[in-house]
Amino acid sequence: MSDVLEQMKTRRSVKKYKPDMVPQEIIDKVTEAGLYAANGMGRQATIIIQVTNKEMRDKLSELNRQIGGWKEGFDPFYGAPAVLVVLGKKDCPTHVYDGSLVMGNLMLAAHELGVGSCWIHRAKEEFETDFGKELLKSLGIEDEYEGIGHCILGYPEGDYPETPERKENRVFTIQ
Repeated sequence: MSDVLEQMKTRRSVKKYKPDMVPQEIIDKVTEAGLYAANGMGRQATIIIQVTNKEMRDKLSELNRQIGGWKEGFDPFYGAPAVLVVLGKKDCPTHVYDGSLVMGNLMLAAHELGVGSCWIHRAKEEFETDFGKELLKSLGIEDEYEGIGHCILGYPEGDYPETPERKENRVFTIQ
């Protein structure tokens, strides 16, 4: 089996992280993998925001917590020190699918590079808020984008999650 298939089989979502920051060169490699995701008609209508600033990471986490309805003090980013936010251009009919493929590439690349990851939802709701809109504007992003997901990154604290057995009867064949 090729290495990429093995990475696909063994990658798991990590939900507890050490506070150690992932080096920028690794974050850049993970990000680059996202930029090479398949996309509808080659439009490349997704963007990625790298968040390594703790203050901004914590603001996004708090907004995500509020949207999710969790109790104060809960961190929906599970302590991960870095976040890659994926957004899709709203006028592209495949933006949600394209952004989902970006997220998959990000998580696989992180695993390959020894970094834990997890897809965290509620980016759509975050970037519909005034805070989210202002954040995009502050980065010079003028077009209309929809949040697809957050790929949190960090070094796992504790054991890496094991791969569960695959359920049966999930493939059907027409010949």
